Amino acid sequence: MLSTLALTHLRATSPLLPDLRHGTGQQRCQTSSSMPNNSIRSNIPAHTKPSRYQTQRLQPPAAALRAAAAASNRPALFQPIQLRDVVVPNRIFLSPMCMYSATDGLPNDWHLVHLGARAAGGCGLVMAEATAVTPEGRISPGDTGLWNEDQVEAWKPITAFIRSQGAVPAIQLAHAGRKASTGEPTLGLGGPLIPGQDPRGWQVVGPSPIPFAPGWQTPREMTLADIQATVEAFAAGAKRALRAGFQVIELHMAHGYLLHEFLSPLSNRRNDQYGGSLENRMRLPLEVAAAVRKTMPDELPLLVRISATDWAGPLDGPAWDLDQSVQFVRALQTQGSVDLMDVSSGGTLARAPAVMAIGPGYQVPFSARIRRDTGVLTGAVGLITEATQAEQILQEGKADAIFLARAMLRDPHWALKAAFNLGYRSVRCPPQYERALK
Repeated sequence: MLSTLALTHLRATSPLLPDLRHGTGQQRCQTSSSMPNNSIRSNIPAHTKPSRYQTQRLQPPAAALRAAAAASNRPALFQPIQLRDVVVPNRIFLSPMCMYSATDGLPNDWHLVHLGARAAGGCGLVMAEATAVTPEGRISPGDTGLWNEDQVEAWKPITAFIRSQGAVPAIQLAHAGRKASTGEPTLGLGGPLIPGQDPRGWQVVGPSPIPFAPGWQTPREMTLADIQATVEAFAAGAKRALRAGFQVIELHMAHGYLLHEFLSPLSNRRNDQYGGSLENRMRLPLEVAAAVRKTMPDELPLLVRISATDWAGPLDGPAWDLDQSVQFVRALQTQGSVDLMDVSSGGTLARAPAVMAIGPGYQVPFSARIRRDTGVLTGAVGLITEATQAEQILQEGKADAIFLARAMLRDPHWALKAAFNLGYRSVRCPPQYERALK
């Protein structure tokens, strides 16, 4: 039997189910008369603060999503999904991708066109790139930022246009850690910018003085004051993101950047409360998530992107892996600071790991495992290119949303084409483009 919380989420994906958000199953759903009066609380840990936005066991089983798709004659890919009070019109999410095209952290016309085109092209959720919460947290001088009010104002027309197209504007907040201060790939660069050798470079920081790769900077080991300042910077960045008009915030804890660096033993060799044990390595990411969640209105969702594994081989030593990722998601869940996990992988090792088998949907099993073991909503990402492939992932219950990256760079109208190829003609579409669906 579905828990009441699962049914709450399922109603967001199907108009056939009654609203259970403001009462027990017996009060609001006649079809659940056998449900015990305490069913709403049955899945909530006793030590967790009560909330109608619990992240425990929120998603419906795959069979329920398939049934909703069949009953509404709407593919699973185009079923809406509710994240707290934000209803995303479909499950096609634009993955955050750095454009390396900003000046002083300010987004510009390029970002408006890039993100706006995907909103007009049918994406349900349009996520802006990894946006630094401090100047030193940028991957490159071309990264966007949210450390001052000028940047807030520059984002506002972009979020307004995304909303005007019926999509949900989202942003990923980030700190690049030891992988900061690099050249922009768009300028044919990409390697480290070393202070003293390049006037655009700056000193990088990390959990431990371990460089990302030979020839890269050795990061300055962060002090406890640095760590506290980082927590505060993420919280301040979240406040600015909300003022800029974003409805969804994602925290970047993947791809070998700062928060992932604290999680992974490959980059974290500290011997204080932020290193060593899994509990200690999780401490800073959990503190950041809690601080950001505290700044947000209760009705807006918080997402977290993680690398489910470092793809480390036997010669690499202790590393971050899927089992630890599951425990980390449970810790986020316990403190009520995640509404959907965006599940990627890798980024800590500079070389391509020998154990990494890249192919279509190669990261989907990570999303499926986290979804199965924790009950938290997940998004799958990584070489998902075809509408039928994405639809199958959702129908099989391996993810609740699909994050698309390179496929969206190749085709900003991927979502509209997916609807056409799946035989769905009632997709949200700008009136200027409606003839394309006939």
